Amino acid sequence: MRNKNFCLVNVASSLLLLMLATYASAQQNLPLQQTSDQPSDLVSMDLEQLMNLKVTTASLFSDKLSQAPAIMSVVTNDELRRFDGLTLNEILQQVPGLTGSTQYFVDRSMVAARGDQTKTDGGHILFLINGRPTREVMEGGVISDLLESFPVEILERIEIIKGPGSVLYGSNAFSAVVNLITKKADSNQVSVKAIGGAGGAVDSTGNFMYKLGALSAVGSVQLHAMPDWNTTYIVPPSQRDVPWAPNVPNVQDVTVVDKGVGSYLGLNYKGLRFMSSFTEWQSTGFIEGTVSGTRLTRDFGDLGYDYKVNPNWDMSFDLTFTRTTFGEPVFPYVRRDADEFIAEWTNLIRLTSKDRLSAGGLFNRIEGQEWYTATNPATVDAQGRTFGGAFYAQIDHQLIKDVKLIAGFQTNKIGSIALNTVPRGGVIWAPTSRTSVKALYSEAFRAPSLDENLLNNPGLGGNPNLKPEKVATFDVGAYFDGSRTQFGIDFFHSKFTDNIVNLPGPTRAVYFNLGEVTFNGVEVEGKYYFRKDFFLQGSTLYQTNVDGTGKSNVSPVPTIGFKAGVSYENSQKFTAGLFDVSDGPFPGYTAVNPLQGWHHILNGNFRYDVSRYLPFGDRAGIAAVAHANNLTNQPIWLPSGFSSVDTVPVQQGRVVFAGLEFSLGKN
Repeated sequence: MRNKNFCLVNVASSLLLLMLATYASAQQNLPLQQTSDQPSDLVSMDLEQLMNLKVTTASLFSDKLSQAPAIMSVVTNDELRRFDGLTLNEILQQVPGLTGSTQYFVDRSMVAARGDQTKTDGGHILFLINGRPTREVMEGGVISDLLESFPVEILERIEIIKGPGSVLYGSNAFSAVVNLITKKADSNQVSVKAIGGAGGAVDSTGNFMYKLGALSAVGSVQLHAMPDWNTTYIVPPSQRDVPWAPNVPNVQDVTVVDKGVGSYLGLNYKGLRFMSSFTEWQSTGFIEGTVSGTRLTRDFGDLGYDYKVNPNWDMSFDLTFTRTTFGEPVFPYVRRDADEFIAEWTNLIRLTSKDRLSAGGLFNRIEGQEWYTATNPATVDAQGRTFGGAFYAQIDHQLIKDVKLIAGFQTNKIGSIALNTVPRGGVIWAPTSRTSVKALYSEAFRAPSLDENLLNNPGLGGNPNLKPEKVATFDVGAYFDGSRTQFGIDFFHSKFTDNIVNLPGPTRAVYFNLGEVTFNGVEVEGKYYFRKDFFLQGSTLYQTNVDGTGKSNVSPVPTIGFKAGVSYENSQKFTAGLFDVSDGPFPGYTAVNPLQGWHHILNGNFRYDVSRYLPFGDRAGIAAVAHANNLTNQPIWLPSGFSSVDTVPVQQGRVVFAGLEFSLGKN
């Protein structure tokens, strides 16, 4: 009940602020202010400015993408507008090196980085909201609620690190770091978009921005639902007649549910920052033949303060809290409630004209419970609390004009685990202003979750002696930044050790550190503006993987995939975009349910501003919008997780949304 109340309060507060912002915008005749943070400023930016936006996730300092000390991709505000994905999952599947993935039970919506889906959750990718981490700590890294319910209309851009990021961001920054960077308010604006389609399809969003002196506020609320998907599911032979599971028909007519709600609020006043978000996603789980509904929620909040010690030293303090819940009312009768608290002190220091230092320290606490609800009253089958702390530092040094060196480390102590240190280092060579070559080495870790340490469930047991999972990655990449072109190619080699998996035992499965997996691959990506209105982008990923026994293709992700998007946007504010994600087959997998060979997910986006035909002036607008998912009308079933040999339904056939967007305070 507490979660439900929190959801209602959060959504209601955001709606109230939307109404207040509308009133303020109508009452105040403030001039519009344009900055590089606002989409409206894209109109005045030339192509080179559009192509060379700065990034901060890799070092905490502002860098050109080609000079950042990491292998990175950026989804710019221009791309967000042109392709206008309805969910974060849709947007991230368009990112080079990321592949859509799933599993049978909790994390039914995931993305895998560079082929890594060696867990049955998203624990190898760390999500940040404006640089602050948000983790699920009971299972180890569930991310589906963010991917399906975070209000994407509030995003200014998304920065993605491919490869380890634990030196700056700690646990779970294993194969990728995804930083969701929200819009900033420099004027009073409000917008509402409502689109829908057949079968109950709906995507409704409300956004506001408010500026009064030093106070700024932004907020967003989103409701997203796909039509119920009626399909046939065949229980795999290996999951039939399991002693501890209910007896169910081997062939079932099932309804797959996909709906969620999300909200975001951000406030800033003279260096004092506050932000919060709420996400909830309802889906369908498949476990031991039982098909039923699941519900995920996430409450996130951060209170921070930025202080400039002197012109060369910036300091920040943050208190960050994430609470996650999960519920499955029927088999396997699970309910979870867990949270993480982080107190962190960060320093950005320009030591000399050639040296920059990012350094800080943090304290964190994780706590949670899991209940087995088949008994009355429910039985606690996992309960615990773990404390941890870390110190980190990363420095870059301009050795000569064309060469920059990077070195860093994080030393951490988590619960009873021995003191642990992960390093990183590298060199960036920029022979010209438009070209660069990066050679990087990084390590990362993922600490055991509460369930992995403590679970005492009839079908699965924890192990208090687990060590953190580790990865060591080498990257070599070359990049070109032109006035209208970006191109990059990266070769990577990653070795995973101490992987945490659950293995069958005499009476139940138990978690163990087991063996290693090695990934090798290449990523290629490019973006090109034929002119300012006509944009093209594309990428490819090829990866191979092998475990310590010599078995290949141990991750249920295709070895090869291609992506391409094309968009046209003219001066009359007509936008059209198509994006195709094409993935290869799944070698080594068999299934009684559908299993794709080569498959495509083609999405389309269309928007036409009709304000010029109406007497609104330049401070209000109305646009006709439409969005289509899966235009090829090919239902997608994906492997149901690491170590599984069957598939589950992930994306139904074609779904078309259409409707209107109203705005006030936008030019």
